[in-house]
Amino acid sequence: MTRPSAADLLALHAVRLKGMADDLAVADRFALDPAATNELLLDFQAFGWITWSEFAGTGGWSLTESGRAKNEQQLSSELSRTPGTAVVDEVYRDFLPLNDRLQQACTQWQLRPSPGDPLAANDHTDPAWDRRVIEELASLAQQLGLLSDRLCTALERFGGYDRRFAAALDRASAGDGRWVDGTGIDSCHTVWFELHEDLIATLNLTRGTEYPPNA
Repeated sequence: MTRPSAADLLALHAVRLKGMADDLAVADRFALDPAATNELLLDFQAFGWITWSEFAGTGGWSLTESGRAKNEQQLSSELSRTPGTAVVDEVYRDFLPLNDRLQQACTQWQLRPSPGDPLAANDHTDPAWDRRVIEELASLAQQLGLLSDRLCTALERFGGYDRRFAAALDRASAGDGRWVDGTGIDSCHTVWFELHEDLIATLNLTRGTEYPPNA
């Protein structure tokens, strides 16, 4: 049975996943009630778990060190009560080689080596080159759908990554390249990066940690 997560866990976890987010973005991440989320965020601030900062006219909440520790404690406690713990672990192992492919695809979207410059920027004047990247992302989208289905058998808060990735890919395929790797939008790269953070946070790992083969 899929296990729902507590609202306070979801609100604090949303701050971690988004990096910096205002009240509405935190509530939207897990479809939480905005008013209740605002109250939770004020409580988190009082506990010293989050802090508000502004830059270039944009403000948002971010985790403090104690907030990160609290979130990790919440996730660990939740996972210990979840029958599907092994599922999350197995999905992460299967995710890692796909993550390498995603990173390579994004690199190819940004760079198109030339004979005289192996780091030449991709000016997107080669439709065949860009089409191959989009096709690779479409292949990854299919794999992501399978991973998402498995994750949701353990914890329902993992739902939606496949739909968000597909929505970004649709926009990129329609000609708006920002949706491949753009920042500040729910691009393919943004969604994928967030899932990676979600997996390592849930398993209490460090980004870049890889399991040994067949371990």
